[in-house]
Amino acid sequence: MNVHEYQAKELLAKFGLNIPKGKLCHTATEAEWAARSFGSESLSVVKAQIHAGGRGKGGGVKLARTPEEARDWASKIIGMQLVTPQTGHLGKKVHKVLVAQGSDIAKEYYLSFVVNREADSVGVMASTEGGMDIEEVAEKHPEKIVTANIDPTVGLMPFTVRMMCARLGFTGPLAKEFDKTLRGLFNAFMAYDCSMIEINPLAVTKDGQMQILDCKMAFDENALFRHPEIQDLRDYEEEDARELEASKFGLSYVSLEGNIGCLVNGAGLAMATMDIIKQKGGQPANFLDVGGGANQETVTQAFRIILKDAAVRGIFVNIFGGIMKCDVIANGIVAAARELGLKVPLVVRLEGTNVDLGKKILGDSGLNIIAANSMSDGAEKIVHAVR
Repeated sequence: MNVHEYQAKELLAKFGLNIPKGKLCHTATEAEWAARSFGSESLSVVKAQIHAGGRGKGGGVKLARTPEEARDWASKIIGMQLVTPQTGHLGKKVHKVLVAQGSDIAKEYYLSFVVNREADSVGVMASTEGGMDIEEVAEKHPEKIVTANIDPTVGLMPFTVRMMCARLGFTGPLAKEFDKTLRGLFNAFMAYDCSMIEINPLAVTKDGQMQILDCKMAFDENALFRHPEIQDLRDYEEEDARELEASKFGLSYVSLEGNIGCLVNGAGLAMATMDIIKQKGGQPANFLDVGGGANQETVTQAFRIILKDAAVRGIFVNIFGGIMKCDVIANGIVAAARELGLKVPLVVRLEGTNVDLGKKILGDSGLNIIAANSMSDGAEKIVHAVR
């Protein structure tokens, strides 16, 4: 689960972190008065609030030198369809902006915390090259990225802070500021069961302060039952309607930008299915894992959700029956195809428990279903059918 920047800043402020003043605004007039509250001579930053990075490159972050300029920028940003590298080509509509007090920046840094599953730890990454092009820095200048792992059972140790300070060039009062910031963020990460906190930029001001100018937070949904206050921050307008609907039926669905719908049981098999579709020259339209306990109704709902994507030109069903029985899936496929009046090509590959019975059900259905002998064969056939 993700939250907006203004929400993340409110959560982090509870841990004593230095965050510039800011106000959430839904209209241009509100933006003007927010900027005016900082003082008529103060700079302010008008920032689109959507669940995506790269807002500055898309025109969603603007510096305002006067309250009137903040109003003008807000009038342009609110209501725009903001396209960034993380939104896809359709972009996301902006409904609100954060107007934040400007800072006198001397230097920008990057800092993030993530769950490092390989090391069973919290991974922390920092760089002296903060700002909009951190991805390019990681790709072209990996030596400028500082990393460390924090054992969650032990906590943030002083030697980790000292190592990072040395690599980033922090000494004296600035090292103390970084220590405070690092500890505050780690404590927030643990307290909120985060999966990611990203600060970009982490700014050092000309008077020697360390400020969090922009931040993203994501949370482990499996732990949200412990955090009702976090659940209340969910913005359903920012989430794909199909993904929300899928969650009601226990389906794991992620919308993508291709034209081949995928219905698979098991996350690993679903990922392999998408990979092999790409390998055969096609583009998957979604990740959809029906899980091991799917029934006829679940399969029908899965088809319904896939077909809500107007870009879908064909569907590939790839099932390995273990707990899930192939005859149950086959009955669900037949029922869904009949109920929904399926008009796009459908390729089905079944293996595992009750596979012969499953294939017989499909064969006797009288529907135009293309049978596949293997995952590779199925991917090749659906790519060909879509073309």
